[in-house]
Amino acid sequence: MFRRFLAISLLLVCSTGVAKKLYKYQDAEGNWYFTDQPPATNRPVEVRQLKAAGPKRVWLEKTADALQPSFFALNAYPGPIELAVDWRERENVSADPDLPRRFILESGQSGNLFSLIPNERAGSYSVNLQYSYVIGRPLPGYVSRTLYKPPLPVGAQFQITQAFNGPYSHNDQQNRYAVDIMMPVGTPIYAARGGIVLEVENDYTGNGTSQAYASKANSIRILHEDGSMAVYAHLALEKSQVNSGMQVATGQLIGYSGNTGLTTGPHLHFAVQINRGMELISVPFQFADATGLAVEPRLGLWLSGPTPIIGN
Repeated sequence: MFRRFLAISLLLVCSTGVAKKLYKYQDAEGNWYFTDQPPATNRPVEVRQLKAAGPKRVWLEKTADALQPSFFALNAYPGPIELAVDWRERENVSADPDLPRRFILESGQSGNLFSLIPNERAGSYSVNLQYSYVIGRPLPGYVSRTLYKPPLPVGAQFQITQAFNGPYSHNDQQNRYAVDIMMPVGTPIYAARGGIVLEVENDYTGNGTSQAYASKANSIRILHEDGSMAVYAHLALEKSQVNSGMQVATGQLIGYSGNTGLTTGPHLHFAVQINRGMELISVPFQFADATGLAVEPRLGLWLSGPTPIIGN
């Protein structure tokens, strides 16, 4: 008989938290109460926003075969991902097909990806697998050929305050070709291009200039038909108008601007990103002006929303 020991470690998890609130109030007798449900009281209530741990979005599972288990994956995103699987530790075992290996997974449950094959002469085996993933299908050589509608309300005009290769925060692969558009908190944000909503972060409250806030911005990610993804970030708390899996059209209201995450003031961060082989990167893009002509995003450029329609 073979002795099997199998452990799986997850190196990268992209997940969305669930909104929770803590309500604190004091009754007329001076007693303090804490609850996660809105209290039925006319007393002053202190509300604290909490960020709960999010559900797993991607994970490996094994079949019931104890001696030569096969592995499949579950992808809870409403779009494709790229999954990389490798050995962390192994003894007296190989895989078919061999590892390390990358897999492209559509939404839902995959078929069998690989099987473990023990060395029968060894008498026992142990294995520890590790895996990571990047959202989106890999797009080597991608060039954006679509003009993006400024994600602004009708009649609005706002200025780009940080453009491509901006020195403050647009200096890494994910943000190099992003733009920051200064606007007041609560400005309606519209889809610059239609697609499927891949993920929504809706529950962050704080902001600041410390790197601790870099991953704490409310955001919406939309997958386009060519495999690219638009990211709308620093959005307002609990103001998303879309959910993961929704199909949205160009110009559809998706949320409201805010001041969450790594910011020096209220603005919208907008970028077009792709997966370039297990690496999420931003890519250059162009906006369309009011006449439909291409406009290169640049520092100081004023963007305009749709022209108001004047009735008879």
